[in-house]
Amino acid sequence: MGNSDLKSSENPNHRFLSLTGVIFELEYIRDVVRLDIEQMKRQYFNSHPDDPIILHRKEIVNKKYPFKALLDPDVEKAFNKDILSFFEKWDYTIISVLIDKNEHQQRYSTWRFDPYHYCMEILLERFYRFLIDRNIKGDVMFESRGGKEDNRLKKSYNRIYEEGTSYINASDLQTSFTSSQLKVKPKQLNVSGLQIADLLAYPARQFMFKHYSLIDDERVTFNDKIIEILKTKFYKRGNKTEGYGIKLLP
Repeated sequence: MGNSDLKSSENPNHRFLSLTGVIFELEYIRDVVRLDIEQMKRQYFNSHPDDPIILHRKEIVNKKYPFKALLDPDVEKAFNKDILSFFEKWDYTIISVLIDKNEHQQRYSTWRFDPYHYCMEILLERFYRFLIDRNIKGDVMFESRGGKEDNRLKKSYNRIYEEGTSYINASDLQTSFTSSQLKVKPKQLNVSGLQIADLLAYPARQFMFKHYSLIDDERVTFNDKIIEILKTKFYKRGNKTEGYGIKLLP
């Protein structure tokens, strides 16, 4: 969340960029998560298979079309209860990276790696460790950001795959990642994982803000209920989340 433009890094509203990945088993997405999501869409928003509703956090929070049913307090209460239940019961793991663009720009006056791509590299390193911990292989999908941005992202992923990172050899990455090409798709294709990542990205970001003492906000909101669930879903080694499920850059 946020933008990758370093020119806006001095603006407090645009200083931070976060990237959140949600890890699922493909069969689990197909057999459990997708069915839960589509049933929920039908129940609350009258979604049709030929024209499925796509979950967008911003529109849901603002109760905009096609989520106007949430203007009814009773419907909203029931929906919130169900979505929290799904977030809690589903089997998944989260990895989130947060970068302070202002500090990044000041610290690296000549080397200014694109913040979004930098976050992607750090995210991929942690995903690799997740796979190694479980002796499994995995694939990577990002949400489309548009033609030129998608091409740049694919090239960045391919560079990491072919050359490795500062901490992980290319051969090791290639052993764990199932594809040399990054999959990039829009949520509009009704991709369950991308929709869930969209719903969880903001609460994950708020958790990191609070964890790293970057905001002073004592308000208790619905996000805090999601955050309590996410605390159990972040990637951990032992009981340690820092550096694994969450990472502050630079």
